[in-house]
Amino acid sequence: MYKILKAEKLAANIYLMDVEAPRVARHCEPGQFVIVKMDEKGERIPLTICDYDREAGTITIVFQPVGASTTKMTEMKAGDYFRDFTGPLGCPSEFIHEDLEELKKKKILFVGGGVGAAPVYPQVKWMKEHGIDVDVIIGSKTKDLLILEDQMEAAAGNYYPCTDDGSYGHAGMVTTKIEQLVEEGNKYDVCIAIGPMIMMKFVCLLTKKLEIPTVVSMNPIMVDGTGMCGACRLIVGGEVKFACVDGPEFDGHLVDFDNAMKRQQMYKTQEGRAMLKLQEGDTHHGGCGQCGGEN
Repeated sequence: MYKILKAEKLAANIYLMDVEAPRVARHCEPGQFVIVKMDEKGERIPLTICDYDREAGTITIVFQPVGASTTKMTEMKAGDYFRDFTGPLGCPSEFIHEDLEELKKKKILFVGGGVGAAPVYPQVKWMKEHGIDVDVIIGSKTKDLLILEDQMEAAAGNYYPCTDDGSYGHAGMVTTKIEQLVEEGNKYDVCIAIGPMIMMKFVCLLTKKLEIPTVVSMNPIMVDGTGMCGACRLIVGGEVKFACVDGPEFDGHLVDFDNAMKRQQMYKTQEGRAMLKLQEGDTHHGGCGQCGGEN
């Protein structure tokens, strides 16, 4: 059992929890995720690690209710327990393995959209802890939906909030802010974009034109989180990858976003899952209990 130490509402429909999970906190790195279950019969819910405290043994998760299980999660409070809290899962961000002195020479841009600010934060925080200032763009529809602003401002070298309605910060999409920064003379060695797939797609279209290598964190539907079920199947550079074990981070200029978004919609229905199994053949995988697979 994993105790919830803090539960709060960050913004409309966005929630944060600190969970006591010492083993996960000891081993996790920026870029990884966990899978939680509320009770024995509960759905497995994948959530990116927003922050961690190794000494306190805690993991911070941020989520947005989109279905019955995550809606039920919003009712949980400090003192309640998760039945399962599995992790860390996925591969850590590649930059943590880079030579630190070489990394310090790079100009890095982080771009987050909506709840994507949560997985951006631990990476920006890691950079700050290692003496690296980075630029951070975070976008949302309105000012009220921006999250973790104080933390982001403290960790980023330069923090640029954007709102679609122009109520705060840069008026417009994150892509127009990227263009503005480049036009002002900023030369980025790498961009790391995390958010809705449609946002990451258009960021990648722009950065490819600007010749800025870009890493994205893919968040397709996941079921088991260990590579068995095939729910998070992606096409990257013409090859089949699985976000839970090969990612979640990939070269954004190689990701087939149109395929990923179409597949995500189809996977939500039984008929769609059957069609995906037929279309994808041996690369589909099975064993998730949703597609009738036996592998």
